[in-house]
Amino acid sequence: MGTREDLLTAAKQCLAERGYARTTVRDIVAASGSNLAAINYHFGTRDKLLNQAMMESSAAAVQQILESLPDRAGADPAARLHDFLQRLITSFTENPAVWSANVEGLAQALHSPELRAEFGSAQAAARTGLAELFGLVEPDSRIGDVLQTMIGGLLVQHLVDPDHAPTAADITTGLRAIAAFLPPTRPRPAP
Repeated sequence: MGTREDLLTAAKQCLAERGYARTTVRDIVAASGSNLAAINYHFGTRDKLLNQAMMESSAAAVQQILESLPDRAGADPAARLHDFLQRLITSFTENPAVWSANVEGLAQALHSPELRAEFGSAQAAARTGLAELFGLVEPDSRIGDVLQTMIGGLLVQHLVDPDHAPTAADITTGLRAIAAFLPPTRPRPAP
């Protein structure tokens, strides 16, 4: 790896360990083994470096979601959903630094149009991939909308209190209970 990549790796590590507000250039320099001038040379400012690190962490998080999608040729849709949720929860447990940095990035995106645009694009890609989870001939984008919304809450619960966060079985059982309360679906309006 080169200096630029070392700085990005160190910034991601610092974001996961300390958060955006508490990460200093000294932290990044110490973790990367580089110097302050390298941050200025490669990124211009600490904020630009941290923003790039957050965007890359977000992309990695979205990629993990998409990679956790079960084989479409495999089990029935209910089993696919359960398998997907189980893989996702396992990813939260095995890769907490990636997911912590993702949450940090979401909070910072409220103050950065560049990050907001990047996160919006990443979320749109995730919703599209999630809509294809069930292998329907014509994927329903609303499925991706619901799953992406649910993932955010699930992620926060697993980062804050993993011992009491819902399991894949809890979620699928809860979805069935909610579905029982819903009226029959109406045709989707034409775009």
